[in-house]
Amino acid sequence: MSERVFNVLFLCTGNSARSILAEVLINHWGRGKFRGFSAGSHPKGAVHPIALELLRQMKLPTEGLRSKSWDEFAAPAQQRLDFVFTVCDNAAGEVCPYWPGQPMTARWGIPDPAAVEGSDTDRWVAFRLAFKVLESRIKIFTSLPIASLDRVKLQTQLDAIGKGGPPEQPQ
Repeated sequence: MSERVFNVLFLCTGNSARSILAEVLINHWGRGKFRGFSAGSHPKGAVHPIALELLRQMKLPTEGLRSKSWDEFAAPAQQRLDFVFTVCDNAAGEVCPYWPGQPMTARWGIPDPAAVEGSDTDRWVAFRLAFKVLESRIKIFTSLPIASLDRVKLQTQLDAIGKGGPPEQPQ
């Protein structure tokens, strides 16, 4: 009997940087137990070039990545979502679509590296920091004993990860 694969959607406004990085990271660190997707409320239409180059430098796949609307995932005929994480700060005031199946949700907001102005070095530092924070959160998330946690305890863990603190020890 094969293990269940959890579908995880990462949301942001532009779907050009943070949510794209998170999609790739969960597919990598999820080791087949998690399938990652990303989308935006107002997609930019292209993945940020620094995000793509950073993923290449980290030897992570970039093929097929694209900036897309969250409407693609809100339709009932789409993949059943188990988790939906918002990774940007300015999506907090936006109204999210209805997600069929009532997935678990959490806010994992981090500053937008694509919004950083300044030198190339400043922009690269911002992207590397976003990558590092997302990678840390995703590693913690993928190590949770999801099957043994009830919905309330799991929500507590997801919220703690988003706040940057260590998750509580499951009991």
